[in-house]
Amino acid sequence: MQTFFSPEQRADPSLGASQQIIRKCVRCGFCTATCPTYVLLGDELDSPRGRIYLIKDMLENDRTPTAEVVKHIDRCLSCLSCMTTCPSGVNYMHLIDNARAYIESRYQRPLLDRALRAVLAWTLPHPRRFRIAITLARLARPFAGLLERLRPLKPLAAMLRLAPNRPRSSAKVARAAASGQRRGRVALLQGCVEPVLRPSIQAATVRLLTRVGYDVVAAKGEGCCGALELHLGREHSAMDAARRNVDAWIREVETSGLDAIVITAAGCGTTIKDYGFMLRTDPAYAEKAARVSALARDITELLENADLPKSAPKSLAVTYHAACSLQHGQKVTAAPKKLLAAAGFTIREAAEGHLCCGSAGTYNMLQPDIATQLRDRKLKNIDVTKPDVIVTGNIGCATQLASGTNVPIVHTVEMLDWATGGPKPDALER
Repeated sequence: MQTFFSPEQRADPSLGASQQIIRKCVRCGFCTATCPTYVLLGDELDSPRGRIYLIKDMLENDRTPTAEVVKHIDRCLSCLSCMTTCPSGVNYMHLIDNARAYIESRYQRPLLDRALRAVLAWTLPHPRRFRIAITLARLARPFAGLLERLRPLKPLAAMLRLAPNRPRSSAKVARAAASGQRRGRVALLQGCVEPVLRPSIQAATVRLLTRVGYDVVAAKGEGCCGALELHLGREHSAMDAARRNVDAWIREVETSGLDAIVITAAGCGTTIKDYGFMLRTDPAYAEKAARVSALARDITELLENADLPKSAPKSLAVTYHAACSLQHGQKVTAAPKKLLAAAGFTIREAAEGHLCCGSAGTYNMLQPDIATQLRDRKLKNIDVTKPDVIVTGNIGCATQLASGTNVPIVHTVEMLDWATGGPKPDALER
């Protein structure tokens, strides 16, 4: 695609990167076939190609974002399915992140929208605040129906409906020693949302890692990965989070060594693997961030060749839901299914597995109508497979899907832990 960025614009790291990305687009339209919002809405401006046009015009001409442009950018899930489909290697992820940061710095959102986004950014990355928010949501849930009728307040209704009845108790893992032959030492991302909504995932991960020979540590000073703030356009806050985590993990690398940074929330993994790019212009962090990104592994990547203990086959039909951030963002597609099959489960796959379930970080709260349509479409395809359990590798997907089905939803690592000697997942006990 032809661009007309000025030399001054090209010298700016964000604008220069955006210009190079836009120029790779050949307008072939392959992305429209796999974009969830285009598939649903049929609007060219709600496709990656259409959004690239909008972003190009906005950035190239230094325009103040309009409400119409912001609407179409906000509708993007950042599912990155378009990047899997694109034959030209367009890095849409970096482009949409740059556009969101540009909008955040230049566009005055309506007061309620600003307030909702501020609440999400203040709450979700902080487990203690998130626990309090869940408690308050439980008290306010009876009013969700009323809020649903008032269009500007529909995101609030979505927040209340997605919130669990109560936060679950959890204790952060400081360290756990390998059992049997030692394979290595890893840091486990503690996360922010996952340990509040389902601490059993972290517990299962620690059991499984130590069982196959890894010492597990939690890096002191580590916090939220920054993904939620990045997708809200709060680029500087996201980069601060990245720097804090880089410092925490590099301390571990330089003191006792790390073989990997293990991540169980796929959305976090995509962002941490991108720290090297995020901090590329920071002379104090560029090299360290690249080292951290190189160490980041989804739990299934680490376990793929770990020779897990054999177990008796389980008489369960498992439909695997591939999180977008895992299959499109990290290109991890075969490992989860390979591990589950090796553990004795019967694996089924639903149609349209490339399409997003509508979770996408805070998307299911800020864009509840589209998110619900995508969830229902996903569950309709899953129901055809007649699963006993739905398995996924991302807490956001699990929460989103659980809001529309009674089929148990379990994290991949919980199933693998159970198959190799751990307890049966709580969701299967109900």
